[in-house]
Amino acid sequence: MFCAVVRSFRAPNSAGLKPAGHTDYKSMFRLALRASAIISFALSAMTISAAPTQTQNATAQIQSVLRAQQDAWNRGDIDGFMNGYARSASTVFVSEDTIRRGWETVRERYRKKYSDRAKMGTLTFSDLEITLLSPDAALVLGRWSLKRANDQPHGRFTLIFKRLPEGWRIVHDHTSAAP
Repeated sequence: MFCAVVRSFRAPNSAGLKPAGHTDYKSMFRLALRASAIISFALSAMTISAAPTQTQNATAQIQSVLRAQQDAWNRGDIDGFMNGYARSASTVFVSEDTIRRGWETVRERYRKKYSDRAKMGTLTFSDLEITLLSPDAALVLGRWSLKRANDQPHGRFTLIFKRLPEGWRIVHDHTSAAP
């Protein structure tokens, strides 16, 4: 369509008309340059205005994953809690002085350490800071706490989320307990 507009354009000469079949390339170039600038500006404006919405959507989706994890934990559902993690051999969990690799390995760690409801207690996530690193990756800082009959362990975590076909999932978890 743009080419058709440029081809049909005829700039007037000093007398007001151009001879039939004559093309004013300078005028065509100026018109093409203006059209290009307008299109570039419009596309930039659309990209800039879409970015805050994408960030808000990603943040809300990540918060939803963490809320679902917290709810599953508080039901005593380790497998439901693990749905927040990428089901991958490359999923990493760092805690105490140990690095665990793989979704199955992480799940087994949770099952052994929190083998009954009393050990699980009630989980609360708080002080969440979600930073989008790219459209498909985010860094999450936060605080965790367990309320149990005999103690209230708590600490901090750093999570790396990745947007996967099934949604946002944790691919790296570094969790520490306060002394």
